[in-house]
Amino acid sequence: MAFYDHYNYQRYWRGREYEHEAEIVALEKLFGQIPLKNRQTILDVGAGFGRLTPIYANRFVSCVLLEPSQKLINQAKRKLQYQNLEFKSGQGESFQLKTKFDVVLTVRVAHHIQDLPSFLKNINHHLKDNGFLILEFANKTNFKACLKALFEGNWSFLKNLASTDRRSPANINQETILFLNHHPVKVREDLKQSGFEVVTRLSVSNFRWPILKKFVPTGILLRGEKILQLFLAKINFGPSIFILAQKQ
Repeated sequence: MAFYDHYNYQRYWRGREYEHEAEIVALEKLFGQIPLKNRQTILDVGAGFGRLTPIYANRFVSCVLLEPSQKLINQAKRKLQYQNLEFKSGQGESFQLKTKFDVVLTVRVAHHIQDLPSFLKNINHHLKDNGFLILEFANKTNFKACLKALFEGNWSFLKNLASTDRRSPANINQETILFLNHHPVKVREDLKQSGFEVVTRLSVSNFRWPILKKFVPTGILLRGEKILQLFLAKINFGPSIFILAQKQ
């Protein structure tokens, strides 16, 4: 049984409209950079209940949603009304499909992956020549994390490329699902070693601060996202980084 079979993932997203819409802003930008000739087939690795499917379903001829949780697959089937969807059960780390795709999308999956290079190499294998990957990962060196390290006197924080396990000691003892923040420099290295060239990087959910979300209208925060995602990626500001990369 997959972890999300006994977790209410749809409820998790209630009250996170800003984060969801910030990701939509990023995906609109990245899909816009993919040539029309590469918009035939897409594989969504870790598709969940189809939260992001509306952003790509009308852009591609054929869409495959890969998800280890049968509960989430069933929710997606009930929710989504598109005729060009196919559902597959499989783990992000080890899935094997006969089809090769123009685009692979994977959002909020990398933080569950220990061996990111193997994960990326498997994705590369499932891409057509010159295909595109849209990868999201939780950013270890986001602004708040850097501030925390500074106050703690952790001067080697930025140089330490190891991923950070965000689970509590109790959850680690209980061996709950892995949750890693990855270092942007290491992710870039892993992409290169796995046969990808980075095209674009975006910093996403940059204003995910409780006080901002409470007092600033979501529309204003999203306008800031549209303007600043590309610029703030240069300093790895946000908690989430989106990368568009092309298979070499």
